Amino acid sequence: MSKITPCLWFASEAEEAARFYVSLLPDSRIDHVQRSVVDTPSGPAGAILLVEFTLAGQSYLALNGGPRANFTHAVSFMINCEDQAEVDRLWDALLEGGEPDQCGWLRDRYGLSWQIAPAILPKLFAGPDRAGAERAMRAMMQMVKLDGPALQRAYDGAAQ
Repeated sequence: MSKITPCLWFASEAEEAARFYVSLLPDSRIDHVQRSVVDTPSGPAGAILLVEFTLAGQSYLALNGGPRANFTHAVSFMINCEDQAEVDRLWDALLEGGEPDQCGWLRDRYGLSWQIAPAILPKLFAGPDRAGAERAMRAMMQMVKLDGPALQRAYDGAAQ
């Protein structure tokens, strides 16, 4: 286990959220569900308190902490997607019950912020063609869900 494990605070839906997240990515699983031994602000003794889970190889905790502490874009999870099909699949799944934002960001049904990005994005922005990088960046700024092939066309200078 890593020395640092991100802990996500939920009002009462820690297990539901963790099970949803692990259903989306390979190398993901629920590792342990811990029930509270005493009454807490999130529920009575015996209620689920912590869910340890692994998401794409990274360990996380989901805590039923009681009254909701809102997530913000200040901390988000970025998923580098191998192709547009993966962008589309994850975007659609995470957006269900959530809300989209600009430039590949969305807030899921639990309020957690995600960036769903094609893996090619950093290559385009750091590519040797600086005018192409600028075109790709300008194209991205016009998008909600990111479109990797369209960003590549913008970098290449092809008409949109």
